[in-house]
Amino acid sequence: MGHHGNEFRLATKAPDRAVSSAQPEPAPGLKVARTRGSSRSVERGLVRRMLGALGRPPIEVELWDGALIVGSASASPVARVTIHRRSTLWRLVARPMLHFGDAYSAGELDVRGDLIGLLEVIYRHREAASVPPSRGRLGLSRLASRARSNTLRGSRANIHAHYDIGNDFYQLWLDRDLVYTCAYFPTPELSLEDAQFAKMELVCRKLRLKPGEAVVEAGCGWGALALHMAKHHGIYVKAYNISHEQITFARERARREELDDRVEFIEDDYRRARGRFDVFVSVGMLEHVGPDHYRELGATIDRCLTPDGRGLLHSIGQDYPAELNPWIRRRIFPGAYPPSLREMLGVLEPWKFTVLDVENLRQHYALTLRHWLERFESTREQTRGMFDERFVRMWRLYLSGSIAAFDSGALQLFQVLFNRHGLRDVPWTRAEFHIG
Repeated sequence: MGHHGNEFRLATKAPDRAVSSAQPEPAPGLKVARTRGSSRSVERGLVRRMLGALGRPPIEVELWDGALIVGSASASPVARVTIHRRSTLWRLVARPMLHFGDAYSAGELDVRGDLIGLLEVIYRHREAASVPPSRGRLGLSRLASRARSNTLRGSRANIHAHYDIGNDFYQLWLDRDLVYTCAYFPTPELSLEDAQFAKMELVCRKLRLKPGEAVVEAGCGWGALALHMAKHHGIYVKAYNISHEQITFARERARREELDDRVEFIEDDYRRARGRFDVFVSVGMLEHVGPDHYRELGATIDRCLTPDGRGLLHSIGQDYPAELNPWIRRRIFPGAYPPSLREMLGVLEPWKFTVLDVENLRQHYALTLRHWLERFESTREQTRGMFDERFVRMWRLYLSGSIAAFDSGALQLFQVLFNRHGLRDVPWTRAEFHIG
């Protein structure tokens, strides 16, 4: 989401360990013969069926007994997936989108070859093999959002699970300002620090900030954007966040940089924002709201903005409503849902806001994630010391899978600029937005 993506992943080297020859019970509802030969035949058949469901991508699957199943006979394999235990295969058959990530994190799955390339191939082949979105499919997001329970209490628990695992961890691999959202690269060669500065400046330019204006920010992370607006544009900011560790860090930074008279960091839910503001901004929070709560967000924006107010929503999204990968939802981002653009605009339409500009920065997020993954890998020993090997593998999977999702187009990054209905003071062209 920071993110945030619907993906499942693998690793690099098979561990040297003895694999038990005991045959565990198969997943509920699956029956196999008990003879060794027929069991092997069934298991290999199950792998072939799973590869077929993925559109027969060019990958190889190696089983614990050395059996090799090829996904595509017409293309060279991108990588080889090794399944070390029979029990792992049965769990994958039962719930592949959940247990793939768990098996990888536990070292029960490994990959030899290009991990990101493997995952991108799976995304592309799965998309090509799937049916077009239907009305029934469009209803998935509504069912999912109800299950995620982003109420006032539920949101606090969900945010705590991801963002309050320790500022020291995030400082290992984010940029110096701890910006945990998509950067903006006027040129691909830009450093991560410069690209995050450029992203914050891009947001400020789109909002056409003027000195002395008041801004309300929903979901402020570690405070980088709020402090940037105050320092570089002379703005007064009230920033809301329900992550205790992030708010504590942001307040200390504001005091250290002598900006605490211009920026107020409030540890509370965005729905409790009060006051009147010239500008509303939310960068990387909409993913944590859920469609069932979009009307509450829209009502908050409407209540807080002045009659000539304007705003910007920045969010990971999808081309059409679809359920988030259950492993990501359970292990990485509880309560998360990346909306389609139509769903995103549903925040604004009931309140008659005018959409001024929509931009997709998908490729910028893929490059941002590559910077994060490189830094994460370079500091994995420190991460292992803070947590354990399972945690390292879990986050490698999450970051690698997110790169593949943005590269393949499974995920998007939307910026939506809006203002009150009927206002005349609007940007004439996009030229005034962009840097470089």
